[in-house]
Amino acid sequence: MPELPEVETVKRDLNKVVAGKKIIGVVVNNAAVIKEPEPGKFKKGLVGAIINNVFRKAKVLILELSNGKFLVVHLKMTGQLVYPGNAQKSRVSFNLSDGKILDFNDQRLFAELRLMDNWKELKFIQNLGPEPFDINADQFKKMLNKKKTKIKPLLMDQEFISGIGNLYAAECLFRAKINPARPANSLSAQEAGVLFKEIITVLKEAIKYGGSSVDDYVRVSGQKGEYASRHQVYARQGKPCLVCKGLIKRISLGGRGTYFCPKCQK
Repeated sequence: MPELPEVETVKRDLNKVVAGKKIIGVVVNNAAVIKEPEPGKFKKGLVGAIINNVFRKAKVLILELSNGKFLVVHLKMTGQLVYPGNAQKSRVSFNLSDGKILDFNDQRLFAELRLMDNWKELKFIQNLGPEPFDINADQFKKMLNKKKTKIKPLLMDQEFISGIGNLYAAECLFRAKINPARPANSLSAQEAGVLFKEIITVLKEAIKYGGSSVDDYVRVSGQKGEYASRHQVYARQGKPCLVCKGLIKRISLGGRGTYFCPKCQK
């Protein structure tokens, strides 16, 4: 699933290529991705509107329209926004005033499109915890002190802290040398500070390189993000650790595959 760096990359890409353009037509090839309103009203509410701005809340994209409505896009597992598209495999295509198409692709039909009057009313949004960029190290330490949950599943809990998923939780914990199975409140103040620093550093680096193209994620241009080549632990089970040369292991935590180095991460 695209995480904060990937969604931030898509947001920036979209603002460069579609902001200021009018939606002159909407083609729905599979209505399963449209969660509200029903497809007819969805199309009617979009046609004629100008895309004023694109912004992000956690892993959700929000397109602000000139008619006061908001197109809310949750990419989930396999969602993609591609411009210029060709409408060959899109679930929904948006015909724009420049004569080009913005395609919404979603191979597995897990992604969600919503046209809303107020995006803040979405329950998922209301339940989100703070983003890493919106807090400081001291606040993060206090948040951890209250939790007995294992640190990696906690980092992935969007109601605790939003934007981090399986991939970046693994990468950040490796760089901070913290075992993913440790209870959150067992981290010392120093360890919590190091972890927070690594979270900010990794997320910024991943944004710089356009995100990690694992599975289906691509940038708006259709090109892959370049950060996957810089992963130090994710999906490297059985390979030598880049620090100690021991073997990277994969375990299951919270129902998700977790990659770590048993020697480096304590």
